[in-house]
Amino acid sequence: MEGFLNPQEVLNQLKLEGDMIAADFGSGSGGWAIPLAKRLKFGRVYAIDILEEPLSALKSKTEIEKVYNIETVRSNVEQKQGSKLADSFCHLVLMTNLLFEAKDKKTIMNEAKRVLRKKGKILVVDWLPETPLGPKERRVSADEVKKIAQNLELKLEKEFKAGVYHYGLVFSKP
Repeated sequence: MEGFLNPQEVLNQLKLEGDMIAADFGSGSGGWAIPLAKRLKFGRVYAIDILEEPLSALKSKTEIEKVYNIETVRSNVEQKQGSKLADSFCHLVLMTNLLFEAKDKKTIMNEAKRVLRKKGKILVVDWLPETPLGPKERRVSADEVKKIAQNLELKLEKEFKAGVYHYGLVFSKP
């Protein structure tokens, strides 16, 4: 669909290095984890989701596509230390179409901050509040996400349109 969310184009907004360690919060069946893992050839992607079924589908896709640097983690990132990752472990955390689903957005953002290394990045991509497509409930505006990030002392690095129906934000950990 023309103008819809394209992970490759959005990932181009980041300065990725092949040996980075990344976490994909709310990874689902890997729509973002797989393209990211292909770019991080010598790195690792931790695909984290609360549901087993999409993680199982992701494992099958990684075998088919011969992508071997993804590790699946079944966990709830909406809880304190919910990613199960160590402090200051990742260079990058992805949160794509996740925050609109969450009740406690601040806890998720704080978990991302906890697992990030100094100068690490958080990519948030979510539905524009005014778009006619997608879920209607609990959408979160870019301004609301920026306010949460500011309260957590995360620095806004970049704001961009991520297709016709989504916005993109990149934050860094000082």
